[in-house]
Amino acid sequence: MINPTLHNALLAKGLKLSHLRMMSAFSDTAHIGQAAHALGITQPAASRLLAEVEKICGYPVHMRSGRGVELTEVGRALATRAARILMELRDTAQEVEAHGKGSVGQVSIGAVTAPALDIVLPVVREARFAYPNIQIDVAVAPSDFLFGQLLGGKMDFIIARIPAGADASAVRAQEVAGEPVALVVRRSHPLAHKTPLTMQDLTEFDWVLPGRGIPLADAVFARFAQLGYPPPNQRLTTSSFLLTLALLQQSNAIAPLSSAVAAQFAGDSDGALVRLKTDLGIAVSPFSILTRREGAMPLAARNVLEIVHGFLARENTSYSNL
Repeated sequence: MINPTLHNALLAKGLKLSHLRMMSAFSDTAHIGQAAHALGITQPAASRLLAEVEKICGYPVHMRSGRGVELTEVGRALATRAARILMELRDTAQEVEAHGKGSVGQVSIGAVTAPALDIVLPVVREARFAYPNIQIDVAVAPSDFLFGQLLGGKMDFIIARIPAGADASAVRAQEVAGEPVALVVRRSHPLAHKTPLTMQDLTEFDWVLPGRGIPLADAVFARFAQLGYPPPNQRLTTSSFLLTLALLQQSNAIAPLSSAVAAQFAGDSDGALVRLKTDLGIAVSPFSILTRREGAMPLAARNVLEIVHGFLARENTSYSNL
């Protein structure tokens, strides 16, 4: 084992990477000529490097034996350390390169429910293959919560709406799409297979909606008013998607859901939920990709955002200007 004080003095005495490479190569080949060939240098240059190492260490690092030339105990200890150092340097170079290219790191994304299913989910699958060392955290929540998280630096970007009264100048917004709305009920609901459906049919049942001020609820109330009807019956107000699904399965309630969400949870021919065969023309205001104006987005997040843009461009040419 090499003395720790000697370790501290080696660099001061002139130990270089070329010496470490020579010791590692000589340990691998047990032959000066082969070590020189592996390093792309001449044999005299390799011998000179070994001599310099011995001068720096103050001990012989190689000796002649019946089998030719081999490392001494000091030489073996130094060669072992040299191999570790070179490996660490190779790993460091790869890590620096990965960070430089944004292929490692952690990315935090927020989305309202529809784009979380329709956009973020396939993008995460694609990013796992393109950047396997990037960890992606996804939060699904209402726009006002996500907006606050974005401005607070806890999200790299979000796919949501700018809340009413929020400082829109603090973000860059790239509008993506509006949200058409479908009406969902349980499969055994009295209206599940009825066609055509009238407004009178729809107003005879309770509706599950989030509270006023939430875009989905506001869109429903506005459409009912446009059609000359009072707001739908609403015994329960909730923004919980899971509670909404549970109520749909256990009651005759009607729930308006974005078409993307409805396709996921009421699209199977034998599923528990179905979409009603009617279109009231309800559409929620468009959501956007929102990023902070202040501060630079980490490269890993920019790489994932680029995948989002590519996905949208492939899915619909109207997104190609993003």
